[in-house]
Amino acid sequence: MDKYDVKMALKACYSARPRDFSIVDVPEMQFLAVDGQGDPNSSQSYSEAVEGLFSVAYTLKFHSKAVHGRDFTVGPLEGLWRGSEEDYIRRDKVNWKWTMMIPQPDWIGADTLATAREKAWSKKRLPAIQELKLMSLHEGPSVQILHVGPYDNEGPVLARLHHEYMPNNGLARNGDHHEIYLNTPGRTAPEKLKTILRQPVRSLDAD
Repeated sequence: MDKYDVKMALKACYSARPRDFSIVDVPEMQFLAVDGQGDPNSSQSYSEAVEGLFSVAYTLKFHSKAVHGRDFTVGPLEGLWRGSEEDYIRRDKVNWKWTMMIPQPDWIGADTLATAREKAWSKKRLPAIQELKLMSLHEGPSVQILHVGPYDNEGPVLARLHHEYMPNNGLARNGDHHEIYLNTPGRTAPEKLKTILRQPVRSLDAD
């Protein structure tokens, strides 16, 4: 049985260099997702959202393999973050709105999600499980870079992106700030955390 791995199927979207910005064309993708608001370092709803996401994501994987004969690797945790550019740079997280998500193969549908959600809910009644949804996202042209180190050290990189790289290349924001977490915070030393920082963009020439 072939196993689908989004990081291999869309390798350019899940790899980046740590010093230089690069542009990648991100195709339409499907995600298991949940919305929320607040500081991820202190919000209980955020912790429950992430736990619920992974609980259902693994249930989807095992259900797909057993029922549909199609296996896949559970993808990394990703997040869309909404706020002002200065909020990102200052790391002022209290008012941040977020959508946490895990990529899903295109054969996972609403009926399969409903079954997986029910199974996961029977094991642990996390409120976020009932709020999970499948959503499509097409970011198109995007600038990305690999950040190595604590999440709170992203500010200077984002300042360089928004105040130097994008203006110098005639680009403007065209979507939410997107982060892809390539390893697990609780199992990885802060200085070794690897996060792809992505910003969908459009050309100012098109205005």
